[in-house]
Amino acid sequence: MVRQSRTKVPVENLVPLAEAAVRFGVSVKTLRRRISDGTVTGYRVGRLIRVDMKELEERLLVEIPSTR
Repeated sequence: MVRQSRTKVPVENLVPLAEAAVRFGVSVKTLRRRISDGTVTGYRVGRLIRVDMKELEERLLVEIPSTR
């Protein structure tokens, strides 16, 4: 039996993968890959997988340095 850690994430920040994918302009498959490789944490709510929008903003949005 695998023990799961319980973290305190505000429920209002958790959104379905499809909604997060639209918001960030990526595919659901990309988000699933990021969950799988550990870049982003996925949260299971029943049978559904949700992601924390705040965490996605921190981990997926990367500033491109300017050459100026």
